[in-house]
Amino acid sequence: MKLFNHKILLGVTGGIAAYKSAYLTRLLVKAGADVRVVMTEAAVKFIAPLTFESLTDHEVAVEMFPRNRFAATHHIILATWPDLIVVAPATADVIAQVANGLCPTLLSTILCATKKKILWAPSMNEGMYTNPAVQKNIETLRAMGHVIAEVGVGEMACKSYGPGRMAEPEEIFELIVAQLQGHGPLNGKKVVVTAGPCREALDPVRFISNRSSGKMGFALAVEAQRLGAETLLITGPTALSDPPGIEVVRVETTAQMAAAVEGGFAGADYLVMAAAPADFRPAETSPHKIKKNDKGLTVHLTPTIDILKKISAIRADSQVVVGFSLETENEVENAKKKLQEKRLDYIVVNNPLEEGAGFDTDTNRVTMVSKSGHILTIDKANKDVIAGKIWEYILADGLR
Repeated sequence: MKLFNHKILLGVTGGIAAYKSAYLTRLLVKAGADVRVVMTEAAVKFIAPLTFESLTDHEVAVEMFPRNRFAATHHIILATWPDLIVVAPATADVIAQVANGLCPTLLSTILCATKKKILWAPSMNEGMYTNPAVQKNIETLRAMGHVIAEVGVGEMACKSYGPGRMAEPEEIFELIVAQLQGHGPLNGKKVVVTAGPCREALDPVRFISNRSSGKMGFALAVEAQRLGAETLLITGPTALSDPPGIEVVRVETTAQMAAAVEGGFAGADYLVMAAAPADFRPAETSPHKIKKNDKGLTVHLTPTIDILKKISAIRADSQVVVGFSLETENEVENAKKKLQEKRLDYIVVNNPLEEGAGFDTDTNRVTMVSKSGHILTIDKANKDVIAGKIWEYILADGLR
């Protein structure tokens, strides 16, 4: 749900690439965006408004003054509603209109009236695209702060070859995601996420740990960043690379993780404890490698610090704390008990014995329990999808 809670206005103009805009719309909707479409009268010659209405569940706007509906200021409403406006395909004509402040259509009127960022995906014959006047208009839009998607080079519908093909829907989608990062429902919020296992040393070469890969925690941190949060990821040893744009603190032991969490939690709005700290550590750590022998080895284990219990003692009422619980039996009952004992707002529980929910997998299946007693089951999906659904639930729950 990369674009959960984002509002996008898609302008579709009269070019053959308009059919690709349906694919783009589908990508945006699947990513959680609320999409409204405005088409020019030329665009409806290439693709029916019903296509976009079916994909978005919203009426498509075409006319400046449509019959049988109030339309006096709907161009201003549409100009102020979105987080981002995307024009794909963008013909030479509509580019020229906006670059020169002309408003002959509903779409160009919206584009001239808006103060929101506009992303253009030009699409036209190579002769039109290389025309100095068209290039001048594109540069004018850039100077106005608009974003221009690079065109592709290839064969055109008219059988000519050269630059001017509209960027592919997947490319435009990634540009949209990049533009909206930092402008989501978590904008202005600080989020701390923990991930991965911890290691408790037995000697210089051996340690006690668990099979956590850190993938769930990393996915939750990336999703928080996409939703606009200032994100701190505190992770134990994993094979995962640092996510771009996210502050990462790497620790090894449970005590180190506890110290990092306590420091990061000060001033944070959300703490998501997706890590799997060690529950026990060796009571004594040998300074040298323990030699193998035929007598065996007895190791006395002592409990590690309980990070969530420590946080619950210092948290403010305004701070949201999300815990994770791994259970192999009586999952929900055990999770509810943990939620109450540690003063959590939410707890996410999963059973590694279930198919698709084990360690070191790209998928998960979880159950969320809120302090209000509401239970949400999220079926098997990739962990980035699970992360999106977890944040979607938290943000829609009304606590914040």
